[in-house]
Amino acid sequence: MRDVRRSLCAATGAIALVAGALAVPVTAGAGTTAVAGGTTEYTVLLQAGADHAQALAAVQAAGGKLVKENTNLGTMTVQAAASGFVTRVSGSSGIQGAARTRPIGQLPQARPSTVEQEHLSAVAKGKSVTAKTAAAKSTADPLDAQLWGLKMIRADLAHAKHPGKKVVKVGILDSGIDARNPDLAPNFDWNLSRNFVTDIPEIDGPCEFRGCVDPVGWDDSGHGTHVAGTVGAALNGIGVSGVAPGVSLVEIRGGQDGGFLFLGPVTDALTYAGDVGLDVVNMSFYVDPWLYNCTANPADSPEAQAEQRTIIATMSRALDYAHNKGVSLVGSLGNNHEDLGKPRTDISSPDFGDVAPYPRPIDNATCIDLPVEGPHVIGVSALGPSSKKADYSNYGTEQIDVAAPGGWFRDYFGTPQYRTNENLILSTYPVNVLQAGGLVDAAGEITAAGVAGGVQKQCPAGVTDYTKCGYYNWLQGTSMASPHVTGVVALIVSEYGKKGSHHSFGLAPDKARKILLDSAQRRACPTPRLQTYTNEGRPAEFDALCEGPRSFNGFYGYGIADAYAAVTRY
Repeated sequence: MRDVRRSLCAATGAIALVAGALAVPVTAGAGTTAVAGGTTEYTVLLQAGADHAQALAAVQAAGGKLVKENTNLGTMTVQAAASGFVTRVSGSSGIQGAARTRPIGQLPQARPSTVEQEHLSAVAKGKSVTAKTAAAKSTADPLDAQLWGLKMIRADLAHAKHPGKKVVKVGILDSGIDARNPDLAPNFDWNLSRNFVTDIPEIDGPCEFRGCVDPVGWDDSGHGTHVAGTVGAALNGIGVSGVAPGVSLVEIRGGQDGGFLFLGPVTDALTYAGDVGLDVVNMSFYVDPWLYNCTANPADSPEAQAEQRTIIATMSRALDYAHNKGVSLVGSLGNNHEDLGKPRTDISSPDFGDVAPYPRPIDNATCIDLPVEGPHVIGVSALGPSSKKADYSNYGTEQIDVAAPGGWFRDYFGTPQYRTNENLILSTYPVNVLQAGGLVDAAGEITAAGVAGGVQKQCPAGVTDYTKCGYYNWLQGTSMASPHVTGVVALIVSEYGKKGSHHSFGLAPDKARKILLDSAQRRACPTPRLQTYTNEGRPAEFDALCEGPRSFNGFYGYGIADAYAAVTRY
């Protein structure tokens, strides 16, 4: 079924791509036929080889106003009325479909982070969370003794062989990167980094910067900064070191402050990644508002079905485009504790807009989780420090490729290590986000809640301005597992990449993928194969059946990613 589902993406999204860079914003000219004006934003997908003038005329006739377009991808960003536009424009001359990018004037809740910050929820409820100090050890950076994930994938050993080359560029498609952090600043590429997102006050809170566009090097969520640190925090005597501490980090921001990632910014970021020659892109998210996009789910309205078909086709084009330009794509399997080949009823979609979430039975043959179930994406499951599959992690032989450390707060049940911060993943974090959460005070000092949550601070010698210090926080999730693998792929490109034309450097994504999978530490399914998490306080819904042999199974894929083997075996 794995190949069938990815073939569905490829067939739906096939297109003869137009050469050229991302088009600058283009405003629709006079003469627009306004069937129904509005400020709801849509992504309109043109048919392959469509006549541009005819497609634009169809958009205008349906009441749409052109805002900008991505000529490489064949998409237009359009503003139109909140309802009716998708139906009016779909099937018009030159138009394959349309999907709502985001609503204006609605008030969805910020995407919940109950999985990733489970330890903070425990602190807030007054439950005991054991905080312990790591034993003093001689490590590359001061906090590396707490990075059990680096040891599990043998990245600490790989550093001596290859810390990564600066010429290798890793895109962090996320909420941004806090480039002030002294662990990220040495590797942050200001020249290539871009923000494709406009903040939405109804979702993201009041705008801090002019035009509601955050500057490059800023992160009001924390998610992207945490991911970036795991991939490539510098080996510089401060804080932590990343899996690939010598590579360049490129912010290609596609995520809102509130945690949502919408179709337009995500596909623009992927296209840009291909155009500027990024080597790897990490994608620790799914594209809102649908947990699963289905071609014709009977539970959905005709307009919602049309939107989802457009999302599938547009994401497939973007993933194909980046892959064909030499970008290796790595994605998290998700935190919904389900077998992606046997999905449960979706009760969380749509997660924004004027329609409340409703039960959607998911047909595995015609519904996909994007981007991880899209073409060319390396799917990653999450492990706790015991190397067991974390209770929250998705799994299954259909989409998994490898497993990696993602953290598991409830690991080691029955031992003093159960429900400790140190079971999670420690990485870089923006001080402004910690302050907003009450974990750091206005003077930059860690509060009592921050201490209980395990927040840590490291300042370079002689630095008294706290905004120039490094802050570190614990999170868990497949979002934390994916960047471990992204870092390994970056090391693979560094070790085996070749110089190309015009001073380029890189490695074909299929070659990088093969080395990653061949070098992974094979791991058999546990005994018994049906794992239950009742001891950890989970209901039967979390029970997970591991299927497949040691060489490839639903919990570990081809094995646990191994940075040292990847850079030394070939």
